[in-house]
Amino acid sequence: MAINSPEGTRDLLPDEAKFWAHFRDTAFGIFARYGYQPIETPLFEQTDLFVRGIGQATDVVSKEMFTAISGENFKRVMEGGTIKAKSRLSLRPEGTAGVVRAVVQHDLVPQGAAPAKLMYAGPMFRAERPQKGRQRMFNQVGIECLGAEDPSVDAEGIIMLMRFYAAIGVPMDATRLLVNSMGCEQCRPKYREAVREYMNAHAEHMCEECMRRAEINPLRAFDCKNPGCAEVMEGAPKISDYLCDDCREHYQAVKTYLDGAGISYIEDPTLVRGLDYYTRTVFEVQVVEGMGSQSAIGGGGRYDKLAEIEGGRPTPGLGFALGFERMVLALEAAGTLADSPKRVDGYIACVDPSVRATAFDLVCAARDAGLSVEMDHQGKSLKSQFKMADKLGVRVVIVLGPDELAQGKARVRNMTTHAERLVDIAAAKRLLAQFGGNLVGGGAAPVSIDALFDAEGAE
Repeated sequence: MAINSPEGTRDLLPDEAKFWAHFRDTAFGIFARYGYQPIETPLFEQTDLFVRGIGQATDVVSKEMFTAISGENFKRVMEGGTIKAKSRLSLRPEGTAGVVRAVVQHDLVPQGAAPAKLMYAGPMFRAERPQKGRQRMFNQVGIECLGAEDPSVDAEGIIMLMRFYAAIGVPMDATRLLVNSMGCEQCRPKYREAVREYMNAHAEHMCEECMRRAEINPLRAFDCKNPGCAEVMEGAPKISDYLCDDCREHYQAVKTYLDGAGISYIEDPTLVRGLDYYTRTVFEVQVVEGMGSQSAIGGGGRYDKLAEIEGGRPTPGLGFALGFERMVLALEAAGTLADSPKRVDGYIACVDPSVRATAFDLVCAARDAGLSVEMDHQGKSLKSQFKMADKLGVRVVIVLGPDELAQGKARVRNMTTHAERLVDIAAAKRLLAQFGGNLVGGGAAPVSIDALFDAEGAE
């Protein structure tokens, strides 16, 4: 019996893997213009890192984390023993906690230093019920800015995110940007207590999970998918009525920056995002239609206390993350998901086995010059080789046969016009060597296969 991929995971086959690379490279290219640099953190961290930072009351920590355990520790637990905190590990459910841990551990924001602007890409893991747009292993691109609390950083992050969506092909009129402020440690406690009192007053209409949340973090009830709870929470107190002067001023400045940049947004006082570490600005981008309940394609916010929670000095921060799989669905819904380009410049076909060594030599030279060139490795007939070349979408096929080879020639066919010409193999190799040397030395760009075999020795 064949073994399939685990439930909630999926293989990125070549076309989608190429689009993931394009997705990541596009994001990094845009973020780099804003001063962001790449960082790589482990796929798993100490479990306490996520419990402290994300919050015990969140679904992510209480229900969805994958715990990683060695065979030795598993045996110890089964025998009634305990595992040391440093050996309690979990696969990362999101990227922020690990990046902030790295910033704290390596002191990337010394006193008085410029902010650390970091970007990352890779897989995350959550033990959710698999469904369309929600996998147990999924890919994200994200940014974290540590060391600056000015509202211009918040606005810059939001603008950068929206610029990426436009660049990757998401129609701006098919999205909506939601913004809110969650206050700070000065004003949020009073708001949380007001929400808790409201929930207790409506307990008979709310689910058991929400009432459990009410004792730990009542704001999580805004995320409940139960229709009855959602209806009750529509009438809950609004954070905007509880913001302190500093938070209200900060929030207004963010909106002023967004207005100046021409970024449209909707203020949503119920937007709390799903993680406990957020303070002040939070934001989320949603697709207007075509994705049902899984409409969110990215978001983030400010987390000014997370570095302290993780054992570092006070360091304000802001970040966001966007999911690759959700983005693919959004592009499909908008009808803007383009096929991944197949770049195969040429194909070298062999009339019979006697010319294979020369063909292989020419293929290697072409690849060293920066061209994408294929040849047959299965002993197919010449007709089958042409069919393969056509399937690959190549523009030029170079045919090597014993008669032409005896003259030091090869026959070139333009697959679009079907015109043919003879080229001098030695001259082609010299030109390829020249281009290959430039490529290795950081000189000329890769040569065009059309120009290559039209350059000299053609008949």
